[in-house]
Amino acid sequence: MYGIERKTEIIKALEKNGKVSVISLAEQFGTSKETIRRDLKALESRGVLTRTHGGAVSNVVQLSSGTEIIQEYPVDVRGIRNLKEKQRICREAALKVSDQDILFVDNSSTCLSLLQYLPEDLHVTIITNSIKFLTESGKYHRDNVDFYCMGGMYNRKNLSTYDTFPAPAGTGFYPDKCFISCNGISNERLITDGSILEVRTKKQMMDISAEVYLLADHTKFGMEGQYFLGDGSDIGHIITDAPVETGGFPFLDHAEIIVAE
Repeated sequence: MYGIERKTEIIKALEKNGKVSVISLAEQFGTSKETIRRDLKALESRGVLTRTHGGAVSNVVQLSSGTEIIQEYPVDVRGIRNLKEKQRICREAALKVSDQDILFVDNSSTCLSLLQYLPEDLHVTIITNSIKFLTESGKYHRDNVDFYCMGGMYNRKNLSTYDTFPAPAGTGFYPDKCFISCNGISNERLITDGSILEVRTKKQMMDISAEVYLLADHTKFGMEGQYFLGDGSDIGHIITDAPVETGGFPFLDHAEIIVAE
């Protein structure tokens, strides 16, 4: 098992149980305890966990109501959480893109894999505030994609720009499709995000885009971020990796729910 796969599973175990054991993880992955300790040390340096004697505890905050609020992890850590699920979602999202589309892609880790699944016979324009997304694009030789980076203040932690000029004046584009993700979806707080710095840009682009796609894996449902992103009224499509009981989220009844295969 590769290191990135181990870290992904460690994060899943932390979010499920709140803590992990070095011995148990070493047995589960068939690797040495020293390897596990290195994995935990790397995740601790990124704010995911706090190491303890013999293991580690999660840095997830548990509210008295029982609802979890996940902190805003750095973008490189968010990128390995539920990686396979996010890739499936991006593969499905790419099927919704048409030739000559103008797309907005946000700074979420969920959207990072979108570019690799875009058909090479389509010419598209991508607007983004994600420095990470632009860096990742260098891995692919895509002459069929034009990139525009939105300006603004640089967020070193998230590798993004924020507090941009109003979107129409700042980019000159009205996107055909807007691909965004979020921190959580719940009936109490509706659609939320983990960074106030990202919310303004997302809202701007949602307002001026012809279609809005919310990309959210199953772990986002029932979770809550700390900052309000929207009530779902301007989201036409939700792409996820598992069936969603829409009755549990009535404010999303109008949206098309697409389950990625």
